[in-house]
Amino acid sequence: MDTFFFIGILILIFIGIPIGIGLLLYFVPKRLGFPKTSKYLTISYGILVLTIAFFIIFEDQLFSKNDAKELLIEQGIELSDDFKILHNETVSALADSYHTFTLEISEQDKRHAISEIQNSDNFDQDNRSIIEMVFQRENRYFGSVVKLKYQTENDFIREYFKPSGKEGYAPTFRRISILKFEDIVEYKNLKRYIK
Repeated sequence: MDTFFFIGILILIFIGIPIGIGLLLYFVPKRLGFPKTSKYLTISYGILVLTIAFFIIFEDQLFSKNDAKELLIEQGIELSDDFKILHNETVSALADSYHTFTLEISEQDKRHAISEIQNSDNFDQDNRSIIEMVFQRENRYFGSVVKLKYQTENDFIREYFKPSGKEGYAPTFRRISILKFEDIVEYKNLKRYIK
């Protein structure tokens, strides 16, 4: 029942309200004696709605190298050489959403990023993932920010977890993996709304 209610709310927000606003922008000025104004307002509003829809639908195709650089810099990984975006995907569903991308980077940037992880204060050889530590526990919505840096058999990993502070709201989880045997960086931003 909750799922149907949630879907109904989404339909109302993303379809009903925009259509209602469009109708108001058309009929109110027209009834007040400004038919040209109502026409221009409705056309302008329609263009705005279509532009927003375009950016939402083509979000993955519009993802740029600058966007990738900014997301990596947020996590303390800075790339100085040119790189190639191999994969980019954003998925949103009722319960989960995630953004992931894969970059092919230079050998020098790879060495620098690995060095940053290994030389950090909280680097751990223990392979303790935030997913195992935090997402598995019952009360993952409250607590402090957790930052882990560790290595596995195949990669060096930097993870960041920030609780939302409200039950039912998704915490922030970001993970960067630098592969040991390839010049590849993988980025994941995951939001889980599991109760």
